[in-house]
Amino acid sequence: MCMYYYWDPTYLLVIIGMLLCLAASAMVNSAMRKYSRVRNSRGMTGAEAARQILNNEGLYNVQIECLPSDSGDHYDPRTNTVRLGAGNYNGASVTAVGVAAHECGHAIQHAKGYAPLNIRSALVPVVNIGSRLGMPLIILGVILSWNQVLIQIGIWAFALAVLFQVVTLPVEFNASARAVAKVEQYGLLTGEETKGCRKVLTAAAMTYVAATASAALQLLRLVLLFGNNRRRD
Repeated sequence: MCMYYYWDPTYLLVIIGMLLCLAASAMVNSAMRKYSRVRNSRGMTGAEAARQILNNEGLYNVQIECLPSDSGDHYDPRTNTVRLGAGNYNGASVTAVGVAAHECGHAIQHAKGYAPLNIRSALVPVVNIGSRLGMPLIILGVILSWNQVLIQIGIWAFALAVLFQVVTLPVEFNASARAVAKVEQYGLLTGEETKGCRKVLTAAAMTYVAATASAALQLLRLVLLFGNNRRRD
């Protein structure tokens, strides 16, 4: 068996995926930087905005915590906790309020039993295993004289990770839609500030679209390279 490391056309799929992710990352970084410099007219921090949204929604049991860094904002459904990066927790920018509102959107999804969120949560343990085993199984299958059983299991394990990305899309878009709606409903931002908030959240959502497309392209590459029953010499 020979292992080939030279260029093959399927690398184009990887390059396209990388370019999509880079473009989405540049878009979200630009939007967040721009609106992180715009102080909201109420002088409300991200933590204060999150608390007001949660209280107005009757989610008094959801806690808000400050992370030690400026990144990693997320909602933890296991502990009912919204965690915000230090900049968004303490900052009074349009970005800070938008990000905080987005994470509260996830808390509202959880409280209302939003189906895609439940599906994503159920997939987490399976995807964690699959993402770790996918490529090693494929490589092991190739080493063992193109063992198609191992290769196919590896491809299906990788496909689970792609499925997780697909399920994540409606979860993130819905959380952003809820965020903008609550920001408007509770008057947290002015009209122009809300437009900025929407731009930030839309840009952030595009990173998930790019990540999903990149993962799907990588899966396609694996299928093209390894997904047939012919041993390659």
